[in-house]
Amino acid sequence: MLAGRPYDPGDGELVAMRRVAQGLMRDYNATIIGDKTRARTLNQLLGTWNGAVIRAPFAVDYGKHIHFGPDCFVNFGCYFMDICDIRIGARCQFGTGVHLLTEDRPRDIKRRAKGVEWGRPITIGDDVWVGGGAILLPGVTVGDGAIIGAGAVVTRDVPAGLTVAGNPARPLHQKNT
Repeated sequence: MLAGRPYDPGDGELVAMRRVAQGLMRDYNATIIGDKTRARTLNQLLGTWNGAVIRAPFAVDYGKHIHFGPDCFVNFGCYFMDICDIRIGARCQFGTGVHLLTEDRPRDIKRRAKGVEWGRPITIGDDVWVGGGAILLPGVTVGDGAIIGAGAVVTRDVPAGLTVAGNPARPLHQKNT
């Protein structure tokens, strides 16, 4: 699965891993700011937490494949589908309802009906701002300092310093300051 090869999401080991993640998400999402259990729960849920401020509710598939750099912020209602690695650089900010989706499915209806899926990792550089409601699709890399506009659907890599918006996301400005 992590290597991007087709896999069966109903595999017992994967189901058990998702069950653990669901319990930890339930526990985390029931907390409020200042609750002393938050840090412990995020350390158990995520591959690398690094002290990211994550506002509940927050949803993942496995959690263990998500790696935050230092000083990141995730606003309410974000969903990070981590069947492959999601690597997030330092000082990144995510608006409300952002979706990072590493999972993909066959375009052929017969293969899709068999439940086959696979994924591709998402990599986000340092100092990236992802606006509310944006969706990043499997395999996308976002360069340092880029800005993803609110509601954008990112289907391709975004170079460093670029601002993109729209569906599909298209460049707006070359230099971010």
